[in-house]
Amino acid sequence: IDTMLESGSQTRQSSSHSGPQASLWSSGFSTKLEAVTPFLGKYRPFVGRCCQTCTPKSWESFFHRSLMDLGFCNVILVKEENTRFRGWLVRRLCCFLWSLEQRIPTCRDAPKKILESTGVQSLLSGRAPGGAGEGRPPALVKKEVRRILGYIQAPPRPFLLRLFSWALLRFLSRLFLNVQLHKGQMKMVHKAAEAGSPLILLSTHKSLLDGILLPFVLLSQGLGVLRVAWDPRACSPALRALLRNLGGLFLPTEAHLSPDSSEGVLGRAVVHAAMEQLLVSGQPLLIFLEEAPGAPGPRLSALGQAWLGLVVQAVQAGVVPDVTLVPVAIAYDVVPDAPYDMHHASAPLGLWTGALAVLQRLRSCWSGSHKACVRVHLAQPFSLQEYTTNARSCWGDRQTLEHLLQPIVLGQCAIVPDTEKEQEWTPVTGLLLALGEEDQLLVRRLSRHVLNASVASSAVMSTAIMATLLLIKHRKGVALSKLLVDFSWLTEEMLLRGFDVGFSGQLRSLVQHTLSLLRAHVVLLQVHQGDLVVVPRLGPGLVHLARLSAELLPAFLSEAVGACAVRGLLVGRVPPEGPWELHGVELLSQRELYHHVLLLLHLLPRDLLLLQPCQSSYCYCQEVLDRLIQCGLLVAEETPSSRPACDTGRQRLSAKLLWKLSGDFSDSESDSDDFEEAQGRCFRLGEQSCCPDFFIFLCRLLRPQLKAFAQAAAFLRQGQLPDTESGYAEQLLEFLQTRAQEEGLYEYADPNLAISAVWTFRDLGVLQQTPSPAGPQLTLSPVFASQDSQDKLEQFIQQFVCS
Repeated sequence: IDTMLESGSQTRQSSSHSGPQASLWSSGFSTKLEAVTPFLGKYRPFVGRCCQTCTPKSWESFFHRSLMDLGFCNVILVKEENTRFRGWLVRRLCCFLWSLEQRIPTCRDAPKKILESTGVQSLLSGRAPGGAGEGRPPALVKKEVRRILGYIQAPPRPFLLRLFSWALLRFLSRLFLNVQLHKGQMKMVHKAAEAGSPLILLSTHKSLLDGILLPFVLLSQGLGVLRVAWDPRACSPALRALLRNLGGLFLPTEAHLSPDSSEGVLGRAVVHAAMEQLLVSGQPLLIFLEEAPGAPGPRLSALGQAWLGLVVQAVQAGVVPDVTLVPVAIAYDVVPDAPYDMHHASAPLGLWTGALAVLQRLRSCWSGSHKACVRVHLAQPFSLQEYTTNARSCWGDRQTLEHLLQPIVLGQCAIVPDTEKEQEWTPVTGLLLALGEEDQLLVRRLSRHVLNASVASSAVMSTAIMATLLLIKHRKGVALSKLLVDFSWLTEEMLLRGFDVGFSGQLRSLVQHTLSLLRAHVVLLQVHQGDLVVVPRLGPGLVHLARLSAELLPAFLSEAVGACAVRGLLVGRVPPEGPWELHGVELLSQRELYHHVLLLLHLLPRDLLLLQPCQSSYCYCQEVLDRLIQCGLLVAEETPSSRPACDTGRQRLSAKLLWKLSGDFSDSESDSDDFEEAQGRCFRLGEQSCCPDFFIFLCRLLRPQLKAFAQAAAFLRQGQLPDTESGYAEQLLEFLQTRAQEEGLYEYADPNLAISAVWTFRDLGVLQQTPSPAGPQLTLSPVFASQDSQDKLEQFIQQFVCS
């Protein structure tokens, strides 16, 4: 080993050492990266189609195959052609002229229309409860309405918007290499906007910059001013005032009060009136369905569901005939860092703190650090009315995790009940409590359905692929030549599964650029033969690589669940360290595979799986099995007494008719025979040379979550209970960090995984909540108080963990 390349202060040592180090990091970086052409000439899939089960009409109406060939555009690349003027002076002032030409409609009369709405007038006249006539004069109520309305929104100021757009364009061009948007996806959204229904964009949430970047992108594409639903807890009063003038919306605290509170009734009435006026005016609205980045807790945002509930309620009340929902996703090579950890700070993000963070970021860009790429994804729009009509027919019975899984864990039952899991971790706010139970369920299922569509349409960035390779396949290091081959292989696997990637260009330049973005978490070693060895840094930095690799999980989720289920099925038959040929001898029945897949589906949190609510667990089990067969990990075992698995020919044609009337789903003797035959099919593990490595690769994708659960089960013997949920989660996190240092597996020492394990054990009945004067306390359930029950729980989880 000749040279070791370190990041940070070590790269800024004496010139005699920094010269060779900098040359290794920068070799090949001068090649210009392309972000619009297909990777290595492969076909780039067009992602983002809506659900054909819930919205079949929208699936046909807002899409045409010609949209797939329109390619990409770089939003932050503004040239002379983007303005109406030409000339040498225009080429120097094109960004400023472009900002002046943006179409920004004025909404000066919006507050007046809200005050004149039926709901607000009922409060002012005393006809509605919570308004005037209950000891409060009308003038005082009107003043309170104006105060709440001023907190919610303000008319956008065109001059400020143009100035901010110009400054943001200059900032983004310094911060990112490019911000890519597919022209076909944008054309679908334009087509939906021309239909006349208001646009509601429902987005993932990766960075604090999302709420500024997405409105800028849509404004530049001619969609007008996008109103953004911000979290008021994350912003200081000065920052809230600025964001309101730029189109921001904030829910007042009165809207979350109890339904019988007069202040709560008044606040919710003003919020409903503001939402109705927003929908009638046709202004697009952006709602974040995920919690803020880095926030420990549930993945689905309670605030986002509250805003979505307002939209659903307005449509059901007939304020507008329909709205068009657009799933949105944004993907970063490297997520821009927040100025500080806002979720552990005592004060929200301030205006001057944000300005200081911008200046620091610009300084780092000018110092020569490599820029990252961004992809914005707009999935296919669909009708809310159509979804509401079709989705209600898919609702079935559900049971808690305690009823589904606890008897199997304790060995009291061996059959998984044929029902879905009920698991909701997102708290219900005051706005959702005002809705009926059926409407609350509709909002929760709709938000989960849209978030699934957003995640499925999001491209996988190069840093996620690199982090996955270093964390799972090459934990002890890999030569750069081998890393190039694996990077190409994993990219091709992503494309074959219908997921897009957010990069293109020459392979070597892509890999070197990605390593430069991850240089704080990797080490480069130069060997005598001239090749480079890439080694991930051991330590807590592996948690960052694990979070990046989680972006790749949706593409392989079905196969990963199936591989862990197969591992759990074989753990009692074959030693885990045994050769692959010994595993391949075992026969795996389809019934046993379904059983273990269902166990794993119930154990893993819904926030991780993000399954479509319209898809049953049985259908997902069949999808898992199909994926394992397609990738070659499972091979059907033919028996002489059974019909070949690939034989689709009709049997007993002369004995009975094989067709039914349309809509006749009643069981018949033939159907039951075919079902029993399918359940009795057997499979073996594939014998191809790539199967063992791919099987381990899939199992390790879910290892952080399952390992955290297994350690949480072991922690039951030494955890200090009773304690609050947050206190017990902190205890568990300290335990995970200690075990991670001992084992060298730092990726499961994550606060989010600790909270997920605590909530899963609470739903499973391992932990139970008891009331106390200081608030709800967690205690150990009597069922799992014995050492034997705790050992059974740990063994149940450990069977799915890949060592």
